[in-house]
Amino acid sequence: MEFKRVLIIGLLFFSGFEIGNTQPTIYSKEKQIDAATIVAPDAKRGSATIFGYNKAGELIKLREGDNSLVCIADDPKQSNFHVACYHKDLEQFMKRGRELRAKGYSRKKVDSLRKVEIDKGSLSLPRKPMALYSISGSADAFDYNSGTLKKASPLYVVYVPYATEESTGLSQKPAIKGAPWLMEPGTPWAHIMVTTGRKIGNDMD
Repeated sequence: MEFKRVLIIGLLFFSGFEIGNTQPTIYSKEKQIDAATIVAPDAKRGSATIFGYNKAGELIKLREGDNSLVCIADDPKQSNFHVACYHKDLEQFMKRGRELRAKGYSRKKVDSLRKVEIDKGSLSLPRKPMALYSISGSADAFDYNSGTLKKASPLYVVYVPYATEESTGLSQKPAIKGAPWLMEPGTPWAHIMVTTGRKIGNDMD
């Protein structure tokens, strides 16, 4: 259940700031980009598309990329640190989720509305494997001054739309610690979860 909670957080608004006792600190474009791309494969960090926040607290595009990844910086409204990068063909699906949640809809309602739109063809979610990389930790998990990760838990996801236990051979829970498993089987957003069961960062010596 903890891993599912982390993923749900990861699919919400993503942006990039530090939470303070009063108003959140909105970091510079460069620092948000450093934080957002910490989870991305090295070869893709420099040319990924990045979303973060402006001074008004609005989610905006910080950088237009030219590869297959979209990265979302840490959300200033959340008390934890969380960043994620995912395949660009997931962006329409993710963006629609952000729009619907901004209207106050529950997760169940958001899923229901997106399912209708996918079935109608007005919302795109390609039928192919698509990756999502994420890292979650406490509010101070990332050091914005040095641009380094201190201590956080990675989570990896592969979207396999409409996949089932039968079509993949995966169960709906890990067979052993660290093994992949299938979540939301049979849905447009069916996905394979991969967790390492460990934390990473400079404070893990």
